[in-house]
Amino acid sequence: MATERASRQSRVAKLPPRERILDAAEELFSREGIKAVGVQAIADRAATTKMALYRHFATKDALVEEWLRIVAADYTSAFDRLGTAHPDDPRAQILGIARFIADGLPEISHRGCPFINSIAELPDRTHPARQLIEAHKAGQARRLADLCTRAGLSDPDDAAAEITFVLEGAQVSAQNRSVERAGERLMGIVEAILDRRPGRPAVRRP
Repeated sequence: MATERASRQSRVAKLPPRERILDAAEELFSREGIKAVGVQAIADRAATTKMALYRHFATKDALVEEWLRIVAADYTSAFDRLGTAHPDDPRAQILGIARFIADGLPEISHRGCPFINSIAELPDRTHPARQLIEAHKAGQARRLADLCTRAGLSDPDDAAAEITFVLEGAQVSAQNRSVERAGERLMGIVEAILDRRPGRPAVRRP
């Protein structure tokens, strides 16, 4: 643990100030929550000053929003990578997304899902970070529904909704440790949904 911490500190020290601030925010927000972490604590963790932090981020809310934008981009990249790896196999893409979530559950069991944690602390739906989360989730649902359509699943919107419930539920279950082998169960349920809703794969037109 000490070696890992020293390695991280060495890596972070080489980052430009903006990236150090984001790295510090990610660590503190994930560990302690948005409301509990002040700007001074982030600046101290990033080995910089509040004045320097505000040069990069006008407000703490702006920093929260940018942190969540980076988190969302990681999920979007997973969809993109799977689309490149399996361009003509939407079923493989859906299972790949499920595997991506399943593989991330051990970390979520320790730190919690950043979106779930942040939503709980952002009750105001006009908050930019809250709107970013909702827009990200809506976009993810659309991509999943499109994959279900291309896979030829009967009633693809319902199939996508079922899969979304499973993906989201698995993350909550991992966070509160209410279900054992959550990742394994997640994969089994998603496969069962795909097998239970057979249909004719959509034809991709040139």
